[in-house]
Amino acid sequence: MQQQSFYQLGVDQVFRVAESCGFDPTGEYFQLNSYENRVFDLFLEGEPKSHIISKVYRPGRWSPQAIQEEHDFMKELKNHGIPVVAAWEKQGQSIFLDKGMCFSFFPKAVGRMPQELSFTDLAQLGRQLASLHNVGAQKEAIHRPTLDIGQMGWDALDFVEPWVAPEVWPRYEKAACEILNFLEDELDFNQLIRIHGDCHKGNILQNDPAGGEKQLFFVDFDDFINGIPVQDFWMLFSGDETENSEELEAFLSGYEALRIFDRDQLRLMPAFRGLRIVYYAHWIAKRWGDPSFPKLFPNFKNYVYWAEEVEALEKIAWQL
Repeated sequence: MQQQSFYQLGVDQVFRVAESCGFDPTGEYFQLNSYENRVFDLFLEGEPKSHIISKVYRPGRWSPQAIQEEHDFMKELKNHGIPVVAAWEKQGQSIFLDKGMCFSFFPKAVGRMPQELSFTDLAQLGRQLASLHNVGAQKEAIHRPTLDIGQMGWDALDFVEPWVAPEVWPRYEKAACEILNFLEDELDFNQLIRIHGDCHKGNILQNDPAGGEKQLFFVDFDDFINGIPVQDFWMLFSGDETENSEELEAFLSGYEALRIFDRDQLRLMPAFRGLRIVYYAHWIAKRWGDPSFPKLFPNFKNYVYWAEEVEALEKIAWQL
């Protein structure tokens, strides 16, 4: 019932919750791109007009306690001077329930996605991420997931089997098993800390203050988990580390200025790409009942889609 209400969520409900929190929407809004949640940019009354971002969490994915832990982590980072967009609070409350769904509000971030990252940008990004990890290492997230190859890998692989084109399933399974076995053998779970969890270029914004140095900052902590630091590295670089050696060194020069990093973790980057491929397919399959997903991923049931996935997995498995 909650899922159906989420699929049919209208902006009128979002306005009503916003008004109950003390905001004064004009009625103008934009719905922002988000596969997992429903996110709205609401215009507020006043001169000049201001904005508030309303985020409605997909029911059943996170408990209110897990969402609260996400908000608390962002607040903790902000209190340490790390530029993040923390959830708006009303009398210490940042989660607002309506019809079984969790609503939250965020200040609108003023920034843009960087088109390219120079060596200077990468060094700054490394310092920002090191600062984030220094805070993340101070305690464990109790209600968030912890890196688990059983759940994120083997269970996901079992789940997607009926979806994979049968002609390529034996190859898909073989390559995925090699990647998952490698991770199980090589991971050091003593290195677990709180991490961003989805640290790709689409979740990085930059602002360009007049007369000041541009600043890079992280957004969207929806996948925040207990993981190992390199999980927040690999999505920032393309698949071939030999093509990225200078970029990676620039990033690490900033990171290692503020935090010790075990460079042996770098050899896990290809395997994490493989884990991501399997888990991402599982994520799409689990969401297929959401009417938006067949539209967003129209080729998901096609042979060509799975043939390309197999080739990607095999390329990674051969590297290992």
